[in-house]
Amino acid sequence: MRSMLLKSALVLTVLVSWSGVPAAERAAVATGPTFKSIGPMAFSPDGVLFAGDTQSAAIFALDLGKAATGGAAGTKAIAAFDQKVAALLGTDVREITVTDLVVHPKTRNAFASVMRGQGNNAKAALLRIDGAGKIDVVAFDQVQYTKVDLPNAPAANPEARQNARTQSITDMAFVDGRLYVAGLSNEEFSSKLRSVSYPFSTVDNGTSVEIFHGNHGQFETRSPVYTFVPYKVKGETNLIAGYLCTPLVKFPVSGLKPGAKVMGTTIAELGNRNRPLDMIVYKKDGKEFLLMSNNSRGVMKIPTEGFATADGITKPVSDKAGVSYETITAMKGVEQLDLLDAGNSIVLARTDAGVLNLDVVALP
Repeated sequence: MRSMLLKSALVLTVLVSWSGVPAAERAAVATGPTFKSIGPMAFSPDGVLFAGDTQSAAIFALDLGKAATGGAAGTKAIAAFDQKVAALLGTDVREITVTDLVVHPKTRNAFASVMRGQGNNAKAALLRIDGAGKIDVVAFDQVQYTKVDLPNAPAANPEARQNARTQSITDMAFVDGRLYVAGLSNEEFSSKLRSVSYPFSTVDNGTSVEIFHGNHGQFETRSPVYTFVPYKVKGETNLIAGYLCTPLVKFPVSGLKPGAKVMGTTIAELGNRNRPLDMIVYKKDGKEFLLMSNNSRGVMKIPTEGFATADGITKPVSDKAGVSYETITAMKGVEQLDLLDAGNSIVLARTDAGVLNLDVVALP
């Protein structure tokens, strides 16, 4: 009887969440998502997990059900996380790639997307880490999902020096009932930002985005947004986006119209020879900050108070300009991060010895 009640409740939840979309327009609900790859992820406030499959150029919306519950609340730090994951998945640590880390909005458990193996033999896995430090593998065959395919993704070319298909989805965030997606397309102005309504129906061709890159001294339309966060500037939702070498750019979401070409406002040049990896926004002592991890320039703490008034950078700069930042020297090797709670972040940080740790770090 209890099993029947739980199943009925799950069906009711799915039906209610889809009630606002005409049946003919909805993506089909199915069970057992099949990933060719799993990478960027984002949670909705009610716990729907969006996961990007760059190889398939598709986005899955996962109803985790009981896979999101049952563990201790919160997330506990785990030393040598990559080694423990490799042992759990029955492989060598060299065969493990952790592609993203996000925190469930209610349980505060962390979820990590992982690729096991290399090349065409790699398999996708989703892990949950709870407040007791327990790692569970989410069983995909028990997960309900909907799915949308990107209509204009770049072609897969594994032999190319840079396979653009791997950047068809570079980051995602959910806000105000919409999923915002960054990545590349197969169009001439290939850098895209997409605004996708949820529940899923269809995905349009997205908005082509252009920036002026001060360090390069030129306009760019083919470099993807690597990481971004939604943030309100003067009451209007913007996407604050990080690019290679490292311009920081704001895009009002009101301009993200299908088929449009939009110029972002470059509010900072944070240093060349650097790739941004992940970012979060948090509040401390009554002020808001953006915290961004990078592959070469450490973790940057950037006050957001200047986002509204910063002049757009429109001329070449030699190194840094615009909104300033502080380097958080205590945070080293950070590859992924998310907001764990009001006072702490959860990070994946690689040591000098190459070990990947899962750490809980107080917000600076």
